[in-house]
Amino acid sequence: MPAALKIASVVLLLYSCIASIWHPLVPGGLEVSIDKLHPGNNEFAFTGYNTHFENQKENLRIFVSSDSNYYCTEIIRIENNSKAWVRVTMPDTLPNEALSFYANNNEDGTIYIPAPVVAEGFVFAADTKQGACEVVIKTNEHTHFGFPFQTNIFESIRNLMWHVPMWFTMFALMISSFIFSLRVLAADRKKIAMKDYYIWDMKAGLLASVGIVFCALGLVTGSFWARFTWDAWWTRDPQLNGALAVFLVYIAYLILRRSVDDEDKRARLSAVFNIFAFVLMVILLMILPKFITSLHPGKKGSPAFSSYDLDSSLRTVFYPAVLGFILLGYWFYSLLFRLKKIETSNETH
Repeated sequence: MPAALKIASVVLLLYSCIASIWHPLVPGGLEVSIDKLHPGNNEFAFTGYNTHFENQKENLRIFVSSDSNYYCTEIIRIENNSKAWVRVTMPDTLPNEALSFYANNNEDGTIYIPAPVVAEGFVFAADTKQGACEVVIKTNEHTHFGFPFQTNIFESIRNLMWHVPMWFTMFALMISSFIFSLRVLAADRKKIAMKDYYIWDMKAGLLASVGIVFCALGLVTGSFWARFTWDAWWTRDPQLNGALAVFLVYIAYLILRRSVDDEDKRARLSAVFNIFAFVLMVILLMILPKFITSLHPGKKGSPAFSSYDLDSSLRTVFYPAVLGFILLGYWFYSLLFRLKKIETSNETH
């Protein structure tokens, strides 16, 4: 592997590692807590994350919406940058009882509570004189460069720069292994040097070996992520079970390679099994989950990362991480290939 690619791999991974930890999440809304005060008035606490309520108390606005109607609040007190208590008077003729809560200031932009709150805890006044607010909702106008805020994954979004690149790297290595296995089966051994024939087989095996390492790392990082977001280390999710099945099939591939002593027979049997393993991987990880309800993002029943989830701030870290890990995987493979050639050379002498 050229030295330039090695340096690029190290630089990209160092950058991704530091950036994935260093970048904060953009401001977001965590929750609202509602408490009855007296007839016609309601007090609730708006809690944000990475917000600047206290620093921006001069221009902080918090409001409630029902469909296209917005109701301004009176700010009672600001506890800190993340929590403010407000009071609002609501009419008894709401178009919709599902209320949305927003906060706006010059530094955070407009943040909101992702899930609407049912107006069950509010007291309504039939003769309220409070007029509706005229506000403009701009949910992405914050001035901070940071990762998207989502309450379902929270700070664990940083794992995107580790978990997903592991699978990209595995796929890249397994595709390369698959191609060499195809070359083994398609080779006319009367027209090519047998040395090249066995080298193709060796490369297919080594690429799959490194690919299995990244598959294992993908399973481990995914299990940690599942524990945080789904409250379980493992679930009966088709994507997770499919990934485990792929891992076990490729383990069987490596066992097969070690079980056959005859080089020619090993090369052909391994090539057939490797092609089967690759096709199974595509079916289990890329095709089947799209038609089965899954908790995993991007599969049936669960949306993929959208333009907001994978925004420009994430892309500046995610794509370098993917490229860095693929180069790292190829680097590991090239080292194993050199060692294997030295070992084979020593055996022939």
